[in-house]
Amino acid sequence: MKNKILVVAVHPDDETLGCGGTLLKHKANNDKIHWLICTNINKNHKYYKKRQKEINKVSKLFNFESVHNLQLETTKIDKYNISEIIEKISKVINKIKPNIIYLPFKEDVHTDHKKIFEASYSCTKSFRYPFIKKIYMMETLSETEFAPSTKKDSFIPNTFVDINKYIEKKIQIMKVFKSEIGKHPFPRSVRSIKALASFRGSTSGCKFAESFILLKEIK
Repeated sequence: MKNKILVVAVHPDDETLGCGGTLLKHKANNDKIHWLICTNINKNHKYYKKRQKEINKVSKLFNFESVHNLQLETTKIDKYNISEIIEKISKVINKIKPNIIYLPFKEDVHTDHKKIFEASYSCTKSFRYPFIKKIYMMETLSETEFAPSTKKDSFIPNTFVDINKYIEKKIQIMKVFKSEIGKHPFPRSVRSIKALASFRGSTSGCKFAESFILLKEIK
C-alpha cells in the first residue's frame, strides 16, 4: 500500500526546507504527495506575481498530486480566530485523507508557525481523522534553530531520513524561491542547508539527512 502524504507549509518554502528531500524520496517510492500552503502575500505586493510563479514551478518540480492554499495573510496569523484556521485546515485534510502528515515545529520562533501547528495538530485526533497514522514535526531553517535553548523549546529529533540522492534537487528547488535564499551566514543559504543535512546525516550514519520529531504513530 502506497502512502498518502500531506506537508503543512506555513509559508511557501517551508516544505522544501523542512522535508524537501523526504518528499522527493516519497515521490520516488510512488507515494502520493500533497502540499498545503497556509499563507500568501497581499495581491497588491510587488512580489505577488513572482511568488505565484515560484509556487507553480516548485509544484511541478516536486510533482505534487495537489496544492492547496488557505490564503491567510502572512505574518498576520494572530488576527485570525483559531477555530477559523482549524476549519480551513480540516477541510483540506478530510479531502486528501493523508496517512502521513508533516507539521511545523511547535516551538518555532515565528508566531505564524506556532499558530498553524496548534491548528493543524487539532486536526489529527484519531477519532475524527482515523486515516492519519503518522504525525511528524519538521525543522525549518531560520525558525526552528532560533527557539530558546531549553529542553521544552529545543528541536530534539528522533527520526532521520537519508536524503543523499535528493539533496541537490532539494537545493535546486529551494533556489526557485529567490527572495527567500541568501548568502552564508544567512540561515536560508545553500551552505546552511547542506550543513544541516550533513550534521543530521552524521548523527544517523549517512551523508545527508533530514530529521523529524515523530509525535504519533498508529500501527
